[in-house]
Amino acid sequence: MFLFILFILVPIIEISLLIQVGEAIGGLSTIALIILTAFVGAALVRHQGIRSLQAAQLKMAQGLPPGKEMISGLMLFIAGILFVTPGFFTDGLAILLLLPPVQLAVGTWFIKRLQVRTTHAGFRQEFKHRETDDSHVFEAEYEEKEESLDQIKEQRPEDRER
Repeated sequence: MFLFILFILVPIIEISLLIQVGEAIGGLSTIALIILTAFVGAALVRHQGIRSLQAAQLKMAQGLPPGKEMISGLMLFIAGILFVTPGFFTDGLAILLLLPPVQLAVGTWFIKRLQVRTTHAGFRQEFKHRETDDSHVFEAEYEEKEESLDQIKEQRPEDRER
C-alpha cells in the first residue's frame, strides 16, 4: 500500500498542483518557482545539517550518544531528497521534516519499526528495538559461524532466524 501511495498517488498530486499553479501564475513562473524552492530547500537542509552535525559532535565529545541528532540527520537527508524532487507537495513534506518536533516524531516512529537483519559470509547479526518504561533499549545478538556463504544461502529462511 505504501508503494502505491509513493509511486501513483504522489505524482498525481504533484501534477495536479503544478497545473493549478501554472494556470494561476504562468508556466515559466511555475518552473522558476520549482527551481527556486529546490535551491532554497537545499540551503536550508545544508544549514540545519551542519548544526545537527555540530550538536552530534558535541554530544560525542561529552561521552553521550547522539541519538536525537542522528534521527535529525536522517530526517534532513530525506527532506533534502524531497526538496530536489520537482513539485510543491514534496516541498511541503520537506518543510515539515525541517521542523524538529516533526523530525523527532517521524524518526521515533521509524526507529520503532526498524529491524535489521544481515547475514554476510558466516556472520549473523540481528537488531531489534524494545522500549522499556524509562528508556529506549536496543538488544543485539551476534553469532559467528563457520559456514560458507553458499551454505548460508541454501538454508531455509526460518532456519536462519535461530
